[in-house]
Amino acid sequence: MVAVSMEAAPARVRRQAEAGDRRGRARLAMLMLLVLLAVTSVASLGTGASGTSLWAALGRVLTGQEIGAREALILFDIRLPRLVTGLLVGAALAVSGAVMQGLFRNPLADPGLVGISSGAGLGAILAIVLGGLLPLAVQQALSYWLLPAAAFLGGWVTTLLLYRLSTRNGRTSVAVMLLGGIALGALVGAVQGILVYKADDAQLRDLTFWGLGSVAGATWSKVLIAGPLIVLTLAATPFLARALNALALGEAPAAHLGIPVQRMKNIAILAVAGATGASVAITGGIGFIGIVVPHLLRLAIGPDHRYLLPNAALLGATLLIVADMISRSVIAPAELPIGIVTAVLGGPFFLWILLRNRSLLDM
Repeated sequence: MVAVSMEAAPARVRRQAEAGDRRGRARLAMLMLLVLLAVTSVASLGTGASGTSLWAALGRVLTGQEIGAREALILFDIRLPRLVTGLLVGAALAVSGAVMQGLFRNPLADPGLVGISSGAGLGAILAIVLGGLLPLAVQQALSYWLLPAAAFLGGWVTTLLLYRLSTRNGRTSVAVMLLGGIALGALVGAVQGILVYKADDAQLRDLTFWGLGSVAGATWSKVLIAGPLIVLTLAATPFLARALNALALGEAPAAHLGIPVQRMKNIAILAVAGATGASVAITGGIGFIGIVVPHLLRLAIGPDHRYLLPNAALLGATLLIVADMISRSVIAPAELPIGIVTAVLGGPFFLWILLRNRSLLDM
């Protein structure tokens, strides 16, 4: 009997380990998402109201013919920078959401908790409403860079302010940051309301469309400005995976495991602020990607951030590209703001997450 139990116990442990080990599923998901991202990217380049065909252009290239100037303009100067912007922003929002959920240990957390969205919105409103008060030479020099630069700076300033408020004696309190983010968001919202009240009709229209989000204004110059910052922060987040896994046990156990908890918080908050701030600056407000994607992946492949973060980047980019194609097709030749599409797709899922975690939220 002893011999049987000694042999059966390891087998049972192995079966339990295999059931809980989702690394194979995570690797398979990554491969499938890579293929799906490639397919949706090609489809995005061929989608538009102009009727320009990607395959026809490729056929001309393969047969040695020249692409027409109109086709080249649409494919390489309009659709391609729009695709690259969607890839970068979708990945940035999804990875930022995964990092914030791991940091707060809450599936309902998103990048807006650290004041980025509200601060970026305030910066954008200041640029739209008060930008006309700047000297004409300054307005001409800044041109269309005034709005994204103001949004980016607004997001960073509110994030740094919230970080200082929640840090005491060298330690950052996640709970204080959460509550402070709510209070700071309310204060920023009040200032936004005052500025909106002072805006004229044209400015109100600009504010509405910026707040709903869009990648329609993507250009190579914007990609070259915001892209390196997004790529840099995305490249830094995988180094947080081990620390975020340990933090799931709590801050004290993570510290006992040798994780520099405070330094990890600093890097995580700054990375999220950089990636999300740059994204919001060039596309406006796009919601639900940061909440839906990480939670959906946790259900599918588990909570291991070593696989969650790269899969979130792939799925976030794919979903935003799909949402952009829908926004271009539903009322073609006009376009829906992409924030409306992500809200329609993500709102019901968010409600499902809320109901699923209702027991955790009961006070």
